[in-house]
Amino acid sequence: MNAAALLASKAYGGISGAVSGAATGPQVAGAGVDFSSLVASQFTSAIEASRAAEAQSAQAVTGKAELVDVVTAVAAAEVQMETMIAFRDQAIQAYQEITRMPI
Repeated sequence: MNAAALLASKAYGGISGAVSGAATGPQVAGAGVDFSSLVASQFTSAIEASRAAEAQSAQAVTGKAELVDVVTAVAAAEVQMETMIAFRDQAIQAYQEITRMPI
């Protein structure tokens, strides 16, 4: 298992734990975590991951960080960014399907 798959599974586990009762089916509005806060938390975690990768890279340049830590931080930021890009693509696809529906 590569680092990206490991980080993706960890992120998925964190999200699935945050959404209580997601495996039991649809929830009544307001009963669980709302969609906008879930998306906002994902954006925040993606930004934090990229900032951590930048900080590790800066420390590596000065010789204060190991190369393994830099690679791990960059891989984590890449996984977060790929997740957000996949979400964006799915949202655009859903919008396009809705606009193609006959009225």
